[in-house]
Amino acid sequence: MNEASLQWGGRFRSAPDPALLAFGSSFEEDLLLARFDLETSRAHVRALMGGGVISQDTAATLERALDRVAAEIDDGSFAIWARKGAFEDIHGAIDARVRELDAEAGGWLHAGRSRNDQVATTLSLYAAARARDGMARVTTIAIALVARARNALAEGSVLAGTTHGQPAQPILLAFWLQAAAEPFVRGARRFASVAKEAMEAMPLGSGALAGSCLPLDRHAAARYLGFARPSRNALDAVGTRDALFACADAWATSCVPASRIAAEIVHWASPLLGYVRIGDASASGSSLMPQKRNPDIFELVRAGTQRVLGDARTAWSASAPLGLSYHRDLQESKQSAIAAIERAESILEAFARAFADLEFDVVEMERRATLGYTLATDLADALILHGLDARRAHRLAGERVALAEEQGRPFDASDLRALGTQVGVEALEAPLDARAGVRAKATDGSTSPEAVADALDELEKELFVLAGAV
Repeated sequence: MNEASLQWGGRFRSAPDPALLAFGSSFEEDLLLARFDLETSRAHVRALMGGGVISQDTAATLERALDRVAAEIDDGSFAIWARKGAFEDIHGAIDARVRELDAEAGGWLHAGRSRNDQVATTLSLYAAARARDGMARVTTIAIALVARARNALAEGSVLAGTTHGQPAQPILLAFWLQAAAEPFVRGARRFASVAKEAMEAMPLGSGALAGSCLPLDRHAAARYLGFARPSRNALDAVGTRDALFACADAWATSCVPASRIAAEIVHWASPLLGYVRIGDASASGSSLMPQKRNPDIFELVRAGTQRVLGDARTAWSASAPLGLSYHRDLQESKQSAIAAIERAESILEAFARAFADLEFDVVEMERRATLGYTLATDLADALILHGLDARRAHRLAGERVALAEEQGRPFDASDLRALGTQVGVEALEAPLDARAGVRAKATDGSTSPEAVADALDELEKELFVLAGAV
């Protein structure tokens, strides 16, 4: 009988069905959790020693065994050893290896501990670490976007901003880049909140669901791991995966702005528009068509985001029908959450690399910046500033759009003279080119160069604080 068949003790007289054991195993997925499980075990050793359950000598022996397992995990030999035992999960495999290294001391490692509180604590540590990783990732992306926005602001590059995918009003390219950076900053704040939540209450010491009769020093364990305090309710602690699911949500949500930017880049990269050129390092060709230069990475970012959003939502959904305490269904939830986190990281890394390889064609952007009569709103605003109500100003500007469109020309000075005559203004002033249009904006948070410069100053200050907190 192998180690896995003995782990339940004397209650069972025969080995489990190997096929069913394999079906229920999460060992391969759990390898990502190995270092966090080791930390949980080290903390439990301190709880046992602090409560007088084991001696200092036994604690020292267990620490040495855990150090040995850590070294084996790092060099890959542990996984090879564990696969031969067909273990159900990483937690049981580590416990078995410790007992193999020292049977006497190893027999004490699981005293007062259930896999329920062990797994919950391990996942909290994983969630906190991955939230900090996520915070670093999105902060780095935002910093890169702000740096490109600074360069674009210095150049004064403009383009036609869109709504509904249609030309709307001229904006600075720096304004677009700032808009791209903002959601990643919000993502960094979410990650910071998740990391704090994950380390609030330590489940270790909750046992299976009711605590332990052993005098475990839970506060010593919590201090060692960095938790704010031990959990208040064992029943809640072993069945809660909120921090893990929130971490998956934060990663998935952070992919959404990458996906939206990617969607815009895919459109912009077409020679029919020509706003951007995908770099050689991130573009792909066609096996048939020699001329093709495809934005594959941005398309994969867009598609992959759908996957991580689905996995993150599945994690919550799989736990929703469950009662309090631990249920094995939570293993499926765990796998969905971890899949979302790990996949999202690869998406954001690919996005950052591909975006850094991107070149903007600012000449083509500016050439098209007023196509579709994007200055019409500025004409209406000029009329309002001369005393017209908004409805009448909107109608008169719309009439000039219709006339210019019929005549196949852009707005010109004749439109300003005609509008001025209609409202009794001798010399109506309004922008007739894209750069004048962005300069005319007067509100905070607008696309005017001054407003964008101020916004970038504020962003850089916040990013400096966020980068220092990672």
